[in-house]
Amino acid sequence: MFSRNKIHFEISERKVLLRIFDIASVLLALYLVDVLFNFNYFHISIRNYYWTVVLGLYISVLGTVFEMYNLQVASNQFQVIRSIVLTSSTTVLFYLLTPIFTPILPLNRIQILYFYIAIFLSLLIWRIFYQKFLASYRFEKNVILICDNDQVKELVTVLENIDPHYKILGYFNTDGVEDSKINYLKKLSIVDFEVFIKKNNISEIVIASQKAESISVDLYNQLLNLLENGFIIREYAQVYEQITQRIPIQHFNKDFYKHFPFSRNNQNKLYLLIIKIIDTLLSTLGLLLCAFFIPIILLGNAIGNQGKLFYKQTRVGKNGKSFEIFKFRTMVKNAEVDGAVFAKLNDSRITPFGKFLRNTRLDEMPQFYNILKGEMAFIGPRPERPFFVNELSKSMPFYETRHVIKPGITGWAQVNYAYGETKEDSLIKLQYDLYYIKHRSVFLDINIIIKTFSTVLFYRGQ
Repeated sequence: MFSRNKIHFEISERKVLLRIFDIASVLLALYLVDVLFNFNYFHISIRNYYWTVVLGLYISVLGTVFEMYNLQVASNQFQVIRSIVLTSSTTVLFYLLTPIFTPILPLNRIQILYFYIAIFLSLLIWRIFYQKFLASYRFEKNVILICDNDQVKELVTVLENIDPHYKILGYFNTDGVEDSKINYLKKLSIVDFEVFIKKNNISEIVIASQKAESISVDLYNQLLNLLENGFIIREYAQVYEQITQRIPIQHFNKDFYKHFPFSRNNQNKLYLLIIKIIDTLLSTLGLLLCAFFIPIILLGNAIGNQGKLFYKQTRVGKNGKSFEIFKFRTMVKNAEVDGAVFAKLNDSRITPFGKFLRNTRLDEMPQFYNILKGEMAFIGPRPERPFFVNELSKSMPFYETRHVIKPGITGWAQVNYAYGETKEDSLIKLQYDLYYIKHRSVFLDINIIIKTFSTVLFYRGQ
């Protein structure tokens, strides 16, 4: 009944597609170089299969670090070229420096140049093809909304900003108010509902109305008919969570428990034991690294900060229990004589050297001691000060939920959203924190660790 011939790939599917074709294009290029030139360094064979596995692993991991699989970067020509240069260079460097798992370094150094050019050009050509013929057309998804009139602008803005290929073409107003304030959207009625879906090749319908009674019998029957014909109908909170990787708590009502089950890993003893071991190893390594940097930071602090090297501050930890956090000082003395305020972008209280420490995340290194004490974990929501916790808890439902797990040095909110200057920013970071608590897993933890490297390398710390 409803033809949907156009193929659409979801966000996760696009990222998998990029990884597969990145590796495939590189292997194809190396095979062609091997056939056409006197290239003896890298041969694809069953006997040396681990060479291929290691190369694919390096491309995938380092590509993630340098944001090759960030869909906004992948769709931007300048940014993706930068990512390709960094990924190609570091992949070749790592591959050459690990001859236990890779071929022995060639005596003829021109082989290394062939190797680098093959990887760089194969990634570049494939990604140009992706931008020109896939990202600009194949990945578009046409959608219609069923929602209250006052929700339209916010919902459209949020969804399309996160995924530019998510195209909302029309909406069905459930509250009878006429003005939508978005002129390019088609306002649908019962009469033209199915006709519009057929004509515009609509892929799915998203229902965002929080009042079930606002959906009329006629609309309900049409939706039921669509569902019976295999059409995709989804609830807005589900779509929002999938696209943004945040929990839309502002759209929850009394049945919030249906949308926010805790991850089983929060009580999984094996997972928690693995995390404990990793935290201990990372914090020990981190403190050794901190000791290495202390002479440099001590000198920079004496010149740029002119105060004590360390400072401690009360923060709220797991189950609401307070503890003292340790950091390298980044602000001027007496920075909060007028009371506690959020740190903000270009904060005048932060010294030039303090800004360097924050951007590189070096100011967080003393917190490895908090991890060893068991007060923090490497990954988790950032611990907040009691004053801000009290203030934000009054205006934000579920804010205290952040404290069901240990706070962390890095986390899902930190690698996805840099600054928290206002309550609105805090709400977004809370959405990311709750997403992590809901979906906590080894895979997500690895993703956060890799993205943390990106944050440091691209100088995005706060």
